[in-house]
Amino acid sequence: MLGIGSYAFRWAGGIGDRIPPEPITPIQILDRAAGLGIGLVQIADNIPLHRQSPQAITALAERASALGMKIELGMTGCDPALVGTYLDLAGKLGASLLRIAPSAEESARSDQDVAALFRDILPAANAAKVTLAVENHFHLPSPRLVSIIEDVADANLGVCLDVANSIACEEWPAETIALLAPYAVNLHLKDFRIALDPHGVGCAIVGVPLGQGLTDIGTVYDALAKHGRTDINTILEHWLPWQGSLAPTLEHEMTWLEQSVAAARKHQL
Repeated sequence: MLGIGSYAFRWAGGIGDRIPPEPITPIQILDRAAGLGIGLVQIADNIPLHRQSPQAITALAERASALGMKIELGMTGCDPALVGTYLDLAGKLGASLLRIAPSAEESARSDQDVAALFRDILPAANAAKVTLAVENHFHLPSPRLVSIIEDVADANLGVCLDVANSIACEEWPAETIALLAPYAVNLHLKDFRIALDPHGVGCAIVGVPLGQGLTDIGTVYDALAKHGRTDINTILEHWLPWQGSLAPTLEHEMTWLEQSVAAARKHQL
């Protein structure tokens, strides 16, 4: 199933000191997804649901039901108390998947220690019937993530495969995809290009709408299919650079999302 992640609205939600006068709300994200004909939204830690009021969560659940929208959740860190809060939210919102990105501090620990963190929170996740999807974030290289998943060896613990994040860990996407596809329970799909400095002093990884860069969408799905991962959800994100001011940035955010949805629909499993 094709879905949209809240990180497709990173500027609309606000980042650091760049906060819109009226940040996008979870319900508005659902409405924008519905407007694009999308029936799934993953609300991650840039729109932290645990800070929403009980009334707001109830309203979100009611809106999702009215739209026929499915919800997945995302959070950072493995703190058992916060995980418990998100599992409770999952129950209220009908979510069956919780994407977790271990924090930088957690990722700096040994693989055995990180595995122990997941062993501590899995019983509650299993009881709630919520799958835990560990994202290959910027601090956790794919070989380590594979080692951790295999060490824990719980059917309810898998990988949220992000096709581009692990560039920060000195991996090219082909390596990341090959390593993590066998364990994937969720897919984050985005695109990028390599921008050469005009003065010849290096280059930068720059986000682009899906289908306009170096991400080979077909190869991603082929790798998943090879390992029988044809029923996992695809969540669209993008790395839109700041466009100089808020108004054009927010305009580009929706334009990029529309283009990414169109590109993804051509390659859906």
